[in-house]
Amino acid sequence: MTTPRCRWANPANPRYLDYHDHEWGVPCHDELRLFEMLNLEGAQAGLSWETILNKRESYRAAFDGWDAEKIARYDEAKVAQLLANPGIVRNRLKVAAAIGNARAYLALRDEGRTLDDFLWAYVDGKPLVGHWPDGLRPAKTALSDRLSKDLSKRGFKFVGSTIVYAYMQGIGMVDDHDPGCFRHQGAA
Repeated sequence: MTTPRCRWANPANPRYLDYHDHEWGVPCHDELRLFEMLNLEGAQAGLSWETILNKRESYRAAFDGWDAEKIARYDEAKVAQLLANPGIVRNRLKVAAAIGNARAYLALRDEGRTLDDFLWAYVDGKPLVGHWPDGLRPAKTALSDRLSKDLSKRGFKFVGSTIVYAYMQGIGMVDDHDPGCFRHQGAA
């Protein structure tokens, strides 16, 4: 018998299935992964998540394991190197956003706050469970609108409401697994 999954989980891509089964919708409190996923969601703008997921290891290598301290110091030579890297999306605005996001992340940390505490305060530390008919999820919500505005105000880039909602799903702030999916919190 086939394991019931969300309709978007491509059964032909083992990496995608693993992401669905073990990451998407699972509450994440790891600072490094939260920072990585924020940047990967931004890189995904206009592309499929599967494309970015397939490039994730290349992104990790290209962006120094998502070390924000290193990324914040990238210069034009490093930007040129990134823009020549076929393993990532070679878009100047998205590369610049990752650098700016590292700086915004460090500024948040300088305030004595973690990205984890900042993000999860929006849902009182507990994941929201989506109850969408037939798994028809919204592209954004009033909550993602608020979080998007706050992130933007703090200097983060590529954090529009739709991207932020996808990020919230990816890091488990929202469980939007299809109602029949084995990962949905309401599943038996």
